[in-house]
Amino acid sequence: MDVQSSKLFKGDCEDRTICHVTRIMDLHIVIMVDILSRLPIKSIFRCKIVCKLWYHLLTSDPLFCKMYYKRSSYFPSILLSINHSVWLLVELKDDFSHPLSRTIVLSPRFHLPPTLCTQNLTLISSCNGFICLFNGSMNNVLEHSVYISNPLLGEYFEVKLPEWEKRIECVAYAFCFSETSGQYKVLRSVVSEFEGRPHVSELEVYTLGVDEKWRNVGEVPKPLCGSFCKANVNGFVHWMNSEKNDSIYSFNSWTEEVKSLLAPRGLTTSSYGLTLVELGNCLCLCDTYHSEYVDIWWMKEYGIAESWTKDRIWKDTIQPDISCDRFIPISTWKDGEILMQRYRGTHVVSYNPKEKKFTKVKVYLGFAGTSYIPSFYSLKTVIGESLQVSYAYPKVEIV
Repeated sequence: MDVQSSKLFKGDCEDRTICHVTRIMDLHIVIMVDILSRLPIKSIFRCKIVCKLWYHLLTSDPLFCKMYYKRSSYFPSILLSINHSVWLLVELKDDFSHPLSRTIVLSPRFHLPPTLCTQNLTLISSCNGFICLFNGSMNNVLEHSVYISNPLLGEYFEVKLPEWEKRIECVAYAFCFSETSGQYKVLRSVVSEFEGRPHVSELEVYTLGVDEKWRNVGEVPKPLCGSFCKANVNGFVHWMNSEKNDSIYSFNSWTEEVKSLLAPRGLTTSSYGLTLVELGNCLCLCDTYHSEYVDIWWMKEYGIAESWTKDRIWKDTIQPDISCDRFIPISTWKDGEILMQRYRGTHVVSYNPKEKKFTKVKVYLGFAGTSYIPSFYSLKTVIGESLQVSYAYPKVEIV
């Protein structure tokens, strides 16, 4: 290139730099949404009040929801609870050296229904950023309430419960989502007394935004310990029977059918010592009762009993003073590492299956951890405009 051509080229580049300044609002909508979906939660809250376009993109655009959900599956959040009450949202940071250094506190006074007594508040489950809450005492099942909430937006909706028509022994709830129908459903298992002895439990279903009343879908085995597990895999809710450990039961949120799956063969631990979890969109059965190791059974092909595969994770790299305690898997994250929490304790550890090593993760006080993918979608997208959505604090609108 000669000197004259070089000067012309340089001048052309300088002119382009001056004349063509690209702003984020000039980008194609898909690129803009892709950028916004990579932001942490606090930054997204700030972006919501920038303009009307961003407000609607972040709260109602399906493309943003899809992209953000994909990012969140790599770096999910955790809801930590004290006495089962939602207390803290921990957002996993895209920084391997300080994985949980950024937190957002969810104060029940501001983000959950204000009428609830947090002492009796139980987190049932979460689906796509919405959580199901049980308010009441398990010892007095006749007086309780059930709420669906988006804690990030401070929205909540009270599910109307049917009147009791018979004497109730116990009740258990579950919350699920059917990707096929796009519907959210609340389940409840009701065990009533029959001739002085507990009868087999009956399963009732309520579809948010569709059903006016609860529907009875038949009798099912009683859930273990009076509750369903939080292992929702591909729209299936799972639980185990308290009397045996050879079967796992599932509820299909689309067809509303109940089926049984064979548990791994040769289990010696009772069902009370086993935990069903969802790890990497896979149904897993965890035996956490041993002091030296954790066994995780993975159902590699859902519904196929022959696909159960066991991983034995030795706890010799957990700090010695807590290594003998139970550690419950919560979720998978960053290249397949498994996040685990000490049973009813404050320690969270991350297990790297490649290096076969545990590392301690810094979190704040909590007694139970639940995997959670935040959502900025309003509850109105679920229950419709005809039902009343309440707010735990004044709603901020863009006008």
